[in-house]
Amino acid sequence: MPAQRLYCYAAGLMRSLLFVPADSPSKLGKALGCDADAIILDLEDSIAPERKEAARAGAASFLAQTLSAPARPHLIVRVNGLTTGLIDADLDAVMPAHPDAIMLPKAEGGASVAHADAKLTAREALYGIAEGSIRIVAIGTETAPALFLAGTYRGASPRLAALTWGAEDLSAELGAEANRDAEGSFLDPYRLARTLCIAAAAAAGVQALDTVYVDFRNDAGLRSECEEAHRDGFTGKMAIHPGQVATINEVFTPTPAAIAKAQSIIAAFAATPDSGVVGIDGMMYDRPHIAKAERLLARAKAAGLV
Repeated sequence: MPAQRLYCYAAGLMRSLLFVPADSPSKLGKALGCDADAIILDLEDSIAPERKEAARAGAASFLAQTLSAPARPHLIVRVNGLTTGLIDADLDAVMPAHPDAIMLPKAEGGASVAHADAKLTAREALYGIAEGSIRIVAIGTETAPALFLAGTYRGASPRLAALTWGAEDLSAELGAEANRDAEGSFLDPYRLARTLCIAAAAAAGVQALDTVYVDFRNDAGLRSECEEAHRDGFTGKMAIHPGQVATINEVFTPTPAAIAKAQSIIAAFAATPDSGVVGIDGMMYDRPHIAKAERLLARAKAAGLV
């Protein structure tokens, strides 16, 4: 992966990640024009069993045609899970085309990521791809065991770029009647999964991505959920419809005011390097605020804002 794209992963540039069924050339083509930071070519949940082979071929073809395009988005392939018996065929089909990353569904802790890492390493050697260049985005909350293993991602693999979470598969596994209340807010089991995702990503030092908002025509609801996620520490969100991308990008892009505040915090500490606390406009800031300001400025730099 080129250095700029590696930097974008580290800086949290993937604000919006759009799922697209890999067996739909028309939808894949339209996805390129919606300004998503990443396109997730889906081989898993949106693909019927009898369409898996066609989806693999579609993903490989799209990757081959798009990888060299200027200013293209990140290209991620959501493979089938490790226990399905399908992931090897998925990887064999798409790895020669060199996706930027795979999305690993139904991950159950760091051991799952290490397992996927080994599969990628073997195929990178086979296809002459630089070792470690294909990253992993793991969905870490789709099974009940996964919740108990959320703290094991740290150090599992240098390929790990981000962690995200999902409510649909988890609700099916739990036998729940719903995962949201009448107002559209997540119920307690899913809020737990969401919190574990943020904590797991922070512990592993990777980007935390919020789950999809399925009511894709409800922009007000999407905006509210994005703002809540941004407030709590997520730096991006997955999308199921191109119409969601603009709102996601807007909410997760640092504002000029936020950039200016971060710059003033860093400048104030630089001016008094021996101070543990500084005052700016009547507010006190201590040293943990430096790390927060630096992370925001890194995202702003990756987005071309500073």
